[in-house]
Amino acid sequence: MKVAVDILLAIVSIALILVVLLQSGKSAGLSGAIGGASEQLIGKTKARGIDALLGKITVVLGVLFMVLTLLAGYFIK
Repeated sequence: MKVAVDILLAIVSIALILVVLLQSGKSAGLSGAIGGASEQLIGKTKARGIDALLGKITVVLGVLFMVLTLLAGYFIK
């Protein structure tokens, strides 16, 4: 059980890092570099929709990260 929790924690951690890096910030970090061309082709509404989706995914992954971290701490004994 501990091995499964550790593997899931590693996967969720990597996914959380990637999702956060893909979000656009004040300086339009990695998302601005990747999504810049799509804004010109598709429109700014699509970019806002993607940012909203990435925000929801971040919340879900953050909650999963917290729960899995607590479970991993419980299995340390």
